[in-house]
Parts: sequence; C-alpha cells; structure tokens
Amino acid sequence: MRWLKSPFSRDRRESEFDRELEFHIVEVTRENLARGLPDEEARRQAMLEFGGKEQVAQELRDVHGIASLERTRMNLKAGLRLMRRAPGFSAAVVLTLALGIGANSAVFSAIDAVLLRALPFPHSDELMLLRNYDPNSKAPINLVAPQRLEDWNRMNSTFQALTGYYVEDVSELSGALPEKITRAFVAPRFLQVWGVAPVLGRDFAPEELKFGGPDAVLISHRFWQRRFHGDANAVGKTVRIGRSSVPIVGVMPASFLFPERDVEMWSPIPVDSPYSQDRTSTWYTVIGRLKPKASLAQARADMATVQNQLGKQFPASDARLAVKVQPLKESTVGGVRRSLWILFGSVTLLLLIACTNIAALLLARTTDREHEISVRFSLGASRRAVVAQLLTETFVLALVGSGVGLLLAAGSPRVFHLLAGNFPRVEEIGLDWRIVGYSLLCALLVTFLCGLLPAWRATRGLAGPLARSSRTQVSARSPMQWILVGVQVALAVTLLFGAGLLLRSFQELGRVSPGFDVDHVLALHISASWGETQDMKGMTQRINRTLDALRAVPGVEAAATSAMLPGVPEENQTEITIVEGQEDPARKVIGDVRFVSPGYFAVMRIPVLGGELCGDGSEPASVMVNRSFANQYFSQTPAIGHHLHGGAGSVTPVIRGIVGDAREEGLNTEPVPTVYFCLSAPEPDPHYLIRTRSEPVAMVDSLRRAIQQVEPNRSVFDLRSLESHLSDAVAENRMRTILLTLFALTAVSLACIGLYGTLTYLVTVRHREIGLRLALGAMRSQIARRYLVQGLRVALVGCACGLILSAASVRLLASMLFGVSSFDATTLSGVILLVLTVAGLAALIPALRASRTDPTEALREQ
Repeated sequence: MRWLKSPFSRDRRESEFDRELEFHIVEVTRENLARGLPDEEARRQAMLEFGGKEQVAQELRDVHGIASLERTRMNLKAGLRLMRRAPGFSAAVVLTLALGIGANSAVFSAIDAVLLRALPFPHSDELMLLRNYDPNSKAPINLVAPQRLEDWNRMNSTFQALTGYYVEDVSELSGALPEKITRAFVAPRFLQVWGVAPVLGRDFAPEELKFGGPDAVLISHRFWQRRFHGDANAVGKTVRIGRSSVPIVGVMPASFLFPERDVEMWSPIPVDSPYSQDRTSTWYTVIGRLKPKASLAQARADMATVQNQLGKQFPASDARLAVKVQPLKESTVGGVRRSLWILFGSVTLLLLIACTNIAALLLARTTDREHEISVRFSLGASRRAVVAQLLTETFVLALVGSGVGLLLAAGSPRVFHLLAGNFPRVEEIGLDWRIVGYSLLCALLVTFLCGLLPAWRATRGLAGPLARSSRTQVSARSPMQWILVGVQVALAVTLLFGAGLLLRSFQELGRVSPGFDVDHVLALHISASWGETQDMKGMTQRINRTLDALRAVPGVEAAATSAMLPGVPEENQTEITIVEGQEDPARKVIGDVRFVSPGYFAVMRIPVLGGELCGDGSEPASVMVNRSFANQYFSQTPAIGHHLHGGAGSVTPVIRGIVGDAREEGLNTEPVPTVYFCLSAPEPDPHYLIRTRSEPVAMVDSLRRAIQQVEPNRSVFDLRSLESHLSDAVAENRMRTILLTLFALTAVSLACIGLYGTLTYLVTVRHREIGLRLALGAMRSQIARRYLVQGLRVALVGCACGLILSAASVRLLASMLFGVSSFDATTLSGVILLVLTVAGLAALIPALRASRTDPTEALREQ
C-alpha cells in the first residue's frame, strides 16, 4: 500500500524534490543547447540559474509544508462540516466512541494508579517487604521480633537499611471528646528507609530512640490541618494520648502516603527496652530499602544466609524460620492485579466492538458519498488526498468522542470508591495528563481501525465514470458490513458469557449458608494499646467489664469478642499437637485458630453439638472445636476431653465441646477444621460483636453511651453491622461482576445497534430492488422474512464464533468462580437466548420497513 505510506515518508518526499529539481535543470540545459552552447557550458549555466541545490530544495520544502498545512486545515474544516451536515450520524459515532473510549480510559486510570505507577516514595522500586515464615508449617508468622530486625539490619549486605512498624488505635484526648487516632510505633531508621523528611520539624533524635528517653511523635499533614489548622507553631505542642502528653517534633508532608493510610501519628520504640528483647515476641512489619545496585535475587540469597546464621546462633527461636523478600508494591497491589487486567481486557473488547460498529457506519456513509468522491477524482484529486480527507473526518469524530469519553471517565474514581472502597491505592485513582494522552492515543488508534477500511473501499476504482451513484441501479452485495456485524456479536457474546458466569457465581455466593446468623449483629472497636498486654489480667477484666456493660443495654441479646470477624477472609491455620496422641501419626493436625470469648457462639448462633461451652477465664484453659475438626482428627475416638498444644503459646487446653461448622475464613470457602480458644481478651482491641433485638444501627447511640460510662477516656469507632463487613469482604468480587456485566450489556447493545443499522442501510439502498420484487408478485411476508432471517443468520454465526472465543478465555475466570462451572450450561443457553432475542428485535424493525415498501413509488425513483 505505497499510496498510504507515501505521505509519511520523508525519504520519498526528498527523492521527489530531487527529481523535480533535476527535471527543471535538464529542461533549461536543453534550451541552452538549442541556443548553441556546448554541453558542459549549457549544464553549468542551468546550474547557475537555479542556484544551490540545497537552497532550492529548502524552498520546495517550505512550499510543500505550507501546502500540507493548508490541506490539513481544509480537511479539518471538511470534518467539522460533516458533523454539521449529518448531525444524527455524527452523534451516533461520537456517543459510541464516548462509551468505548470512556470505559477504556476509566479502567486504564485504575490500572495506571494501582499497577503501573510507582509507589509514592523516592526510588520506591528499592522498597522491599520482609517476612518470617516456617517452611514446614502453615502457621502464618509474618511479623518480626525487634531483636531479629536489628540482627537483619546489622548482618545483611544488600540493604541500605531496614526498619519496622506496628499499628494500634488509641484515643487522643486533646479535644472536647476522645478521638480515635491510628498510631504507628516505628523502629529506628524509619524515615531513612522511606526516603522522606518532615515538612516541619525534625526526625526522631537519638535519645528518643533509647529506653527511658523523652517521648516524641510525628504527626500527619492531615492531622496537622484538622487539629492545628496548619499552624506552623504546632511543632513543640503536645497531644494527649491516654495518660501521657507527647510533644510533636515534626509534621510529615501531605505526599507521604504511608502503607497504612489511616495512620496519623508515628512514635519510636526503643530498641533497648526490656520488652523488646524476647525473640519470640513478633511485632514488626519490616520494610527494607535495597542498595542501588542490589537485585531482588541477591537480597533473597543474602537474607537466607543471614537467617541461617541466626538459626545456628539462636536455635530455639530462629532455626525453623526462613525469610521472604517481596517488592513492597507487589505485596500492596498483587492481589487485585488479575481483576484489573480482566476489566481492562473487557473494555478493550468493548472498544473493538465500538470500532467495528463505527467502521460499519462509515462504510455505509462512504458508499452514499461515492458520487462526491468520484467528482473529486474527476477534478484531479489524488487517491492519497481523498484518503487523507476521509481519515481526517474520522479523526475529528474520534477526537470529539474521546473528549466526551474523558468527561464520562472523570466519574470513575467515585465509581471505584463506591464499589470497592477497600481497594489498594483507590484514593490515587484520578484523571491526569497520562489518561488524557491515553485517550488521544485511543482516538488515533480508532481513526485507523475505523477509518482505514472505509477510506480504502471508498477510493477503490472510483476514478472512472460517475454513473455508479445512480439510485436506479440495484445495489451490489457488501459482505464486509456483515462481517463487521458478526465480529461485534462474537465479541459481545464473549463478554456476556464471562459476565454471566461471574453473576451466577455471585448469586450462588449469596445463597450460601455461612453456618452463623448475620442478622442483627453489630461490630465495633474500642481504642486500646498493645502496652496493656503487660498486664493480661487487668486487660481481661477491662474487656469483661465492657462486655457486661454492653449486655446491660436494653435491646441487647448477647455480646462477645473475637480476634477476627466471622466470614471475613483471614486465614490463621496453625499446626496443632494432640497431647494424648493422634489416630494417624503420619498426618499433621492443622486447624484454623480463632480466639473468641465464651459468648461468641450465642451471639453468632453457632449451635453446640456436643459437650458444653468453654468457661470464662483469663487463661485459654479450654477450647471448642467444630464438627470438621472432630470428624477429621477424631473419627474413632471422642474429641471431648483431649488436650491440644499449639496456637496459643505453651498452654495445653482441653476440648470442652463441639460446635457446628461455620465459614469463618470467608463465605466462598468451605468450613475447615477450626479450634476456638476461649479467651475474651485475645488482644487489646478485639472486635466486639453485639446481637440486638432491633436493627443494629438504631442501637449505636445507646451502645456508645454505655461504653463511655465505663471507659470515658476511650474512643468507640467502626460501628457497623456485620452484614456491612461481609459486604466489604466481597467488594472486589462485586465490583468485577457489576462492571463486567455493565460492559457486556453495552457491548450487546452496540452489536444489535450495528445489526439494526446495517439492515436499515441495506433496505434503503435496495429500495428499488424490493419494489421490483413486490411488483413481480412477491409476498410482503416473504420480504420481511428474508431480511429477518438474514439478520438472525449473522447473529447465529457471531454466537458460534463467540462461544469459541469464550471457551478460550473463560479459563481466566476459573479461579474467581464459586458454585458454577466454567462451562455452565444455564449461563451459556441464557446468553445465546438473550443475544438472539435482542438481535431478532433489532432485525425485525428494518424487515417490517422493507415489507411495507410501496412498489409504485420505488419504481418511479430515478
């Protein structure tokens, strides 16, 4: 296609300039020869007359450049005139493109913010997350002891520095009422690793990192604005946390987006404190910054060597441990990568459907303009100029469509917040110059995908006579438009089948019995500090006192605590030893360990199947196991009375009873063997679960007042129904299902609009042919049936191709399905029925129009 490449080929243009200059020199040389000059003199005089070759070539470039700009300007004006002259056609193209490009840009904005963009820290690719784990156990250790962190930092050779943090919710009492503040306690080298500095004030001083040294706190920019209204003198003031007043030494910049986004204060932990010396007490989430030339593989090998040395030095605590090193970005967003790419693939298919739809419209449009194009050829226009004009007209429509699409995409951050507020980095989703550039790139891509084929077909063989524009001629077949319609249907079926599987899966998830009663259960938190664990007895008494106050509130049926919310995915499977010996010594005993107060089973209405409920006490001296645990590990002997070891330090509690199975690890996960340690204070801030007789939300104020009476200096927060928590747990699944379904329905609509438009155009151009058939005795029902069958035939072929594409792509969704097979017959038949029904309705209207043609009027047309 040399005619297409030539406008963009600089070498070709330069060679044309050279040929043109040489042509004129040869002509003047011939005139000089005719005047009697010798050959060499004639050539020399011609060269002198034209001057320097490069000078003339530059003049030609200027002339041609101005001409190119003028042609571009004229083509743009022609594109705008086309929009004014055919507003209905232009509106259809712009709206179709706005849907395709808008949806594509919206999803790309999420991919850009979440997956493509670096984390908001200097040289963030150097940041690594380091975790402990036991290769021979399923127990999730993950957190790191303070002394082990210091050893890692001292002994490694691939990291600039290592630091750690842990988070707790505390009450800040400087205001009129206790305010919940999320506070992070950090290890030394904290700001060095993150690569940031306070916007006001300073980093922690060395004496503040020592045991017994002065207190200090860094505050977030958000807290600085809210509490101190951006006062530059806030540094040096104090905030009251519990019984302590802590001085502010610095304010972090607004750009410091800590991984735990709710954190508003950072305080140091002394490395030399007595409570930091135990190597089995794991606190820290560890972050390291690689040295500039160190690779991930080198870091993993280095840390494996370090931990091996520590295992030999401290065999009791470190011998079984290994180190997992993972890029911080991967650990932050890796879980949602597949969902986002599936959504992007679906909107890309939607954009392809929009492009094929527009290509079909442009084919029809350029067919109507054959007379105009033939006139241009007859007046001397080149094929290249006509193609450039047609592509420019398409580009104008694509540019306007991209602009409207960007306006639609501007609302995408709100949609992602609404559908999946707990999505990682969701607050960073928004439109910026990259999204605008991406939309412009889409406009250029659409111009070629949509405009090239119609432009090529419109200019093929039209340089001849103008008679082809006569409407008295029976139209020729145009299979290309039907191919485009078939492609749209096939892609729409692929999208619709995937969306149907996810929708069926989501419905099946809603029908699952979780094994507990979700209705009328409220969950809340009360601020607390991990420092309270030094007095476990006092902490347990405090939590039990709060539970008694909650149970005394009118309308409360039961109250309990739990370290983890039921039904919210959070795996905590641990290897357990049966003290009296197990039935199969070769098989490991693995159980999901849950720490709950004795009233938990009454609150969640989990039935007791055998034995009795565990008693209330400050030590986990008794446990309950679920039916799966008893059946799997005590199939031949009674489970009640056996002692277990593991999952709660060195204690060996006795099994007091057996309860029903519950989907504790998530509604989409079958119940697993579970051990419930009966302990009302598993941690300082457990989940408080309250079963109410009325709607839980209506009890919020009463519950808050009851807690304030017994704990006036603690803040109560995150008061939500358990149903709301379970809804958040499936937010990613719900967002994926809703958006994919929306895209699929839009795709089916566009495909059927394309079918309707193609049939309507066909009926219009074959108006005289239909009149002739009716005049020769054809029945109107035959005419209608002919065009209806033609539309349905294309839809059937598209459905068949769509099923083939679905079979190839559905494996991407296999791991996301629940209760539905990848080739679910119900979903498949429903998709085919829906597409054929909608396609039949789209084809019926043009078919009825064809059958109502007046043969007399059709035969009179010229």
